[in-house]
Amino acid sequence: MILLATLRHAQTEWSRDKRIQGRTDVPLSPAGRAALRARALPALCDGMHAVTSTLARCVETATLLGHPQAAREPRIVEMHWGAWEGQRIADLRAALGAAMQANEARGMDFTPEGGESPRQVLARLRPWLAEIAARAQPTLAFTHRGVIRVLLAEATGWDMLGRPPAKLDWDALQLFRLDAQGQPSVHALNVALDAVPESAGGR
Repeated sequence: MILLATLRHAQTEWSRDKRIQGRTDVPLSPAGRAALRARALPALCDGMHAVTSTLARCVETATLLGHPQAAREPRIVEMHWGAWEGQRIADLRAALGAAMQANEARGMDFTPEGGESPRQVLARLRPWLAEIAARAQPTLAFTHRGVIRVLLAEATGWDMLGRPPAKLDWDALQLFRLDAQGQPSVHALNVALDAVPESAGGR
């Protein structure tokens, strides 16, 4: 079994305001940067091969946590939300009514206007997971909420209908085990980052 550690990027102004980010290349907010400077990756991440989504918010998260040379991996970019990027889910539900409700009831096949479904995200993740397993290389991925939710769904059999099987802390690591074919299972969820002592002055 190969360990895959995933971490969502830190706060952006859009995530603070509950706006859908998708592929929009939103930078970290000052608050997001400050939060990262007060944290460090736990020892379990030592020696892992680090990769990051190509979007700036993940690249900067990796850099501030000590991985400025993390390899860019386009397959772990956020789910594409098409015409809905920049909007709020609550506003879309109010505007679209029954159509939005029916779309959300599709679970893994929920598809934003002009965007990508979770099932399509999984299709691009599967070859990447298989490559990690084939290399037998423990990996740390700086990625996005949508990607981690798809990994959780695949690892647990959740169809993205109803409540998720676990409540995820988006400031913590989510750990998965990959079998020889790259199929994920849950190893540990909500593993906290370490606090950087104030005397250390952060990074």
